Amino acid sequence: MRGSRVLALGHDQPPKVLTNDDLAQIVATDDAWIRSRVGIATRHIADGETVDELAARAAEKALSAAGMTGDQIDLIIVATCTALNRCPNMATRVAARLGVRSPAAFDLNAACSGFSYALASADHALRAGSATAALVIGAEVLSGVTDWTDRNTCVLVGDGAGAAVVVPSEEPGIGPVLWGSVPELGAAIRIEGTPPVFAQEGQTVFRWATTAVADLARQACEKAGITPAELEAFVPHQANLRIIEPAARKLGFTGVLARDVIESGNTSAASVPLALSKLVDRGEIRSGAPVLLFGFGGGLTYAGQVIRCP
Repeated sequence: MRGSRVLALGHDQPPKVLTNDDLAQIVATDDAWIRSRVGIATRHIADGETVDELAARAAEKALSAAGMTGDQIDLIIVATCTALNRCPNMATRVAARLGVRSPAAFDLNAACSGFSYALASADHALRAGSATAALVIGAEVLSGVTDWTDRNTCVLVGDGAGAAVVVPSEEPGIGPVLWGSVPELGAAIRIEGTPPVFAQEGQTVFRWATTAVADLARQACEKAGITPAELEAFVPHQANLRIIEPAARKLGFTGVLARDVIESGNTSAASVPLALSKLVDRGEIRSGAPVLLFGFGGGLTYAGQVIRCP
């Protein structure tokens, strides 16, 4: 059994930016109300861009950073819950956009924890020898499933994608995954109906996240044989500053905390790789440093693992 590691990252967001003041022209809200409840200032919104288009752009950047080309990839996993077209799946569409020949390609829907689920799946495939190099992508166009008359949800969402190139490694750079779900709370976050619309029970989600995330994140550290004090960075799902910051304090974490939610909003499965890629681009995390990734969201699913920063 060999290990695997994240070799490089990339991200992409639509150029269109929607500010809190812009939203105040659409629904009864204002900048102070939004910042005080979720910490969001801006979000990027698709203007014709599709899930596979954003995913492919992020993947191209990750491949470029890795010094690789698409023909070196034999596994593509796209984590998304907003792919409106069911078949062909987003992963094969990404492969076609990138010119990747005959990869194993599938989509994975675990909502906001999707990237960590997908990263674990790629790690397992590389360890088992059923793949030699993988693209793991989280990509969402949440704006396409948003009720823009509901101020409780429309202020949250953003669009974007983050991607990782994952390769075999003699020394494992992706730790064991802690993953699970709370099925009895599954309906607390949902995208349902025809056409599908995003809705959530905000207080239910908030209560669960503020009581459970820190303990689950600690368990992910334990599986990796590391303490929270040894982490250099913590990249949780970018749901809400009022969830992220208290979770970091309860965890006893004092390093670099991802706060991309401020400028990107909640981008579901894209949020963890998007935030991580930005931190790496800005040089805020040393190469090889331990980083905790942790996603949670619809289903109600959760997943996390410690990785070594590329």
